[in-house]
Amino acid sequence: MKNYNNIIIFLDSTHEYLPNQFINKGYQVIHHYDLPEKLNDDIRINVIGLVVRSRVVLDKKNIDLFPRLSFIARAGSGMENIDTIYANQKGIVCINSPEGNRIAVAEHAIGMLLSLMNNILKAHLEIHNGFWKREANRGYELDGKTFGIIGYGNVGSAVAERLQGFNMQVIAYDKYKHGFSSDLVEEVSLDELLTRSDIISMHVPLTSETTYMVNDNFFSKLSKPIWFINTSRGQVLETSSLLNAIANGKVLGACLDVLEYEDYSFENIEYALANPNETLKQVLDNPKIILTPHIAGWTFESNRKHAEILWQKLMYYNLV
Repeated sequence: MKNYNNIIIFLDSTHEYLPNQFINKGYQVIHHYDLPEKLNDDIRINVIGLVVRSRVVLDKKNIDLFPRLSFIARAGSGMENIDTIYANQKGIVCINSPEGNRIAVAEHAIGMLLSLMNNILKAHLEIHNGFWKREANRGYELDGKTFGIIGYGNVGSAVAERLQGFNMQVIAYDKYKHGFSSDLVEEVSLDELLTRSDIISMHVPLTSETTYMVNDNFFSKLSKPIWFINTSRGQVLETSSLLNAIANGKVLGACLDVLEYEDYSFENIEYALANPNETLKQVLDNPKIILTPHIAGWTFESNRKHAEILWQKLMYYNLV
């Protein structure tokens, strides 16, 4: 029998596994892909759990709309759209599922890199335009190069795991994690990583400390030209600094799954693309930059994993 005094609101879509688990437990599940304040009072007063991705911002005002709220479940990794400090002060448990897409993001980062270093996308487009250019598309091998990972959490460690077999030196820096050197990776300082790396891949959350951490000063510390990858958050990178680094030869090419022009939802960027500022125009026109639309973690498998991991955590913390 359903308990209509305990409502779970899905403010964004997830794999069907998760709402089905709530339903099987007797909760009322409501899918409401709109602003939280558009729910009527009778519903909001009985909501005990919210499930979100990145589209809806849960600030103090929105959290206070739900007086019985006991948990917020974020299907994904980043929590920047949730005021977790305020929620925790109110006794609301906030959980996320960064483990769910670690493999997807790691595979995507390496896939983009292989495409860039071997001119795969460039050559594909040239062939479709009637050109067969072999020498102009001579590529580079990963073998023997040093791969630097900034941020050695779920995704950073998954990247290191998947680089085995490429015969590379894998080094990593993490400001908040230490003692993680292993057969997979060597822990180093940030300065050493910038000095030694042939490739640098960003795997950090977006915080006040990481916003635009990749800037002119960052690139000035490189001791040799690198390939650059960002599959974390767009505003980790100051895009104009990347363009400068490419222009002066410090960066050989870049793989960007994220752009600093994305909003919280990571989906509403069409206006920026249709009306690009000068910096974005240069990014779009630069043959040394390959782009994807924030899909590194967007696989069929990760969609299911996010749902399963959230349910496991809800059960572990006795929230359902």
